[in-house]
Amino acid sequence: MSTPVPPTRSQRLKAATTDLHDRLDARIMALDPFAAPERYIRFLRVQQAFHDALAPLHTEPALRALIPDLAEHDRSAAIAADLRDVALPPPALPDADPVPADLPAALGWLYVAEGSSLGAAFLIKAAQRIGFDSDHGARHLAGHPDGRAAHWRRFTAVIDDAAMTDAEEARMIDAARAAFARFRALTEAAFA
Repeated sequence: MSTPVPPTRSQRLKAATTDLHDRLDARIMALDPFAAPERYIRFLRVQQAFHDALAPLHTEPALRALIPDLAEHDRSAAIAADLRDVALPPPALPDADPVPADLPAALGWLYVAEGSSLGAAFLIKAAQRIGFDSDHGARHLAGHPDGRAAHWRRFTAVIDDAAMTDAEEARMIDAARAAFARFRALTEAAFA
């Protein structure tokens, strides 16, 4: 008889955030952001507000020590280029609150951002149906050159291998939940 393997930290994080992820995903799809370019622009504004708030994390020395290529994970420049491509006036959104920079909380926020690139494989196909692709209007949805799955596995390995106390893991989980909630709030504001 084999002994069950305890879940990894990234698996525990996923389990603790699945409810919020699933509700957010369902809400975004119900809003049909890929029905028309005008709706897609609203989605881009959500992405911009969320990723601009995360941008400072990509230069944090402690995070870069854990994730040497972290600067490459920043999608804010690609989103800005996408917004220039669409050339339609987007709705204004409030700036996202600053993201906590302590390591566990930062990893929680980055977990949400990095995880969204997995789902982007489906979203870029929807963007293509309304005339956008990885070269025009949907750069931020493009996959990592090494592949989305390999990129995700490297990121979750960082979470699994990071030295963390139980209290720090709890902070990481709370931060990821806060990130999902913030993305939901931005989505509701953009599509109001």
